[in-house]
This record gives sequence, structure tokens and C-alpha cells, in this order.
Amino acid sequence: MSQPILRFAPSPNGYLHLGHALSAFLTWEAAEKLGGTAHLRIEDIDLNRCKPEFTQAIFEDLAWLGLCWPQPVLIQSERLELYADAANVLRDQALIYPCFCTRAESAEHATETDPDGAPIYPGTCRHLSNAERIERLERGDAVQFRLDTEATRDRVGMLTYTVVGPTVLDRPQVRYARPERWGDVVLQRKDTPTSYHLSVVVDDAAEGVTHVTRGRDLEAATDIHVLLQAILGLKSPIYHFHRLLKDETGAKLSKSRNSKSLRDLRAEGLTPNDVRRLIGLPER
Repeated sequence: MSQPILRFAPSPNGYLHLGHALSAFLTWEAAEKLGGTAHLRIEDIDLNRCKPEFTQAIFEDLAWLGLCWPQPVLIQSERLELYADAANVLRDQALIYPCFCTRAESAEHATETDPDGAPIYPGTCRHLSNAERIERLERGDAVQFRLDTEATRDRVGMLTYTVVGPTVLDRPQVRYARPERWGDVVLQRKDTPTSYHLSVVVDDAAEGVTHVTRGRDLEAATDIHVLLQAILGLKSPIYHFHRLLKDETGAKLSKSRNSKSLRDLRAEGLTPNDVRRLIGLPER
């Protein structure tokens, strides 16, 4: 087996908070236990929200925590052509289709919700004729491209992946993937030729990632990633899902909720060991 490779992949759409510190520490410590390496990846495909100053802050915050990583750092916004190539592989197999629905239209006609509680796309545009699709594309209607999840699932058959827990050294367990519970997810957004699902799968394969440590909020999304890995002929990593940090209201720490940032904590005079105590890890 090649040397284990793990990755920490934040999005520079805000400053890192304690939840990111937990995920980063667990990733680097897992790499240490496995005798491998932890990589840093910048997931900045959301070109409207991601900012260079947030990318620089990620470097500064992680260095302050005492973490280091190999160079060069993979920057997703520099790899959009590669994601488009992967989408074209699926397009050649008639496994993705153009969708012209707005978010409001999709929600209005949805009858089910996905594991995150969002409306499942009802498949409206999957039933458009080729003539209708061509007409709307030539007209320049705003378009995104969705995975035909059911057709892809039928193509690859039963899906399994490997999970370890509560630590990365525990006995591996086989889990069945159920991507159908997500419906036809977006693989190419209206504003960029990729999506989180597509780019993360392409990049994990490109970097040779063998183990993925991620929060439990992304546990269900792994089903889609395993499906894409199977249809694109990519090897699935071993997955480990760690606990989430929550605020006093019981909500997950997040940038959107303005959770206190690591920069704020550093400005208040806290040390990396103080951060470790706050997130329930032993001092080092």
C-alpha cells in the first residue's frame, strides 16, 4: 500500500472557526497515526463568495495551530477545466442533463427532502425532449447540469465503501451507499463548470487521497461521492466521520452563523493549546 494521504479542504468564504480547528487537528493526527501525510486543499469554486484574503487567513490560522503541509497547495479555481473534463465523461454516457429550473421552481414541485432536509429535485428537466433542450440552450437560458442519479446507480450496481471509527486505526467496516436519497444532484452549477460533489471526487483521486476525515454533517453526502467514483473509475478512499462542534443553541458552528473565528481567539490571547482544550482535545 502506498503512503497514506489525507487532506483538509476548507473553503475561503470566511474565517476558520473552532469546528475547522477540530477537523484540521483530527486530520493531521490521523495522518501521524497512519504514518502518512496531511495535505491542504483550497476549495474555492464559489467564485462569488471566496476571497483571496480568506485563503491567506487559512494559511495563517493553520500555521498558528502548528500544522504544516506539502507544497504546492491544490487550488480548485485553477482546475476548472479538469472538472469540466470529468463532467464530459458523464455527458458522453448520457448520465447528466441540462436543468433550467430555478431553486424556487424545484422546491415548489418537490415532494421529498434529502438527508440535509432540502427539497429533492423532482426531475422536471430530465423529461425534456432533445429538441427542447437544444432550443433552450441555444436561446441562452440559465442552465445547470444534474446527474441522472437513478440511471447512474443502475449502471454501476450495488455500491459499498469502507468506514473506520471512532478512530482511524479501528477495524474497517463496509457500508452500503444509497445515493438515490439525494435525487439528481447538481454537478455543474450555473456560475461554474463544477460543484462540490464533482470537484472533491476528482481532486481526491488526483492527490491520491487514501483516507478522508470529515464531519458527520458530510456523512450522507459520501453516498454521492462513492457513486461518482464508481462511474468515473476512481478508487474510493477509506472514510472516517468525526463529531461536530455545536454552539449554546445546539446548532453546528458555521461561518454563516458568525461563529467566533480562530483569528478572534488569537487576538484575545488564546494559544493553540487553549484551542485544543476548547474543542475537547488533549494538550500537546
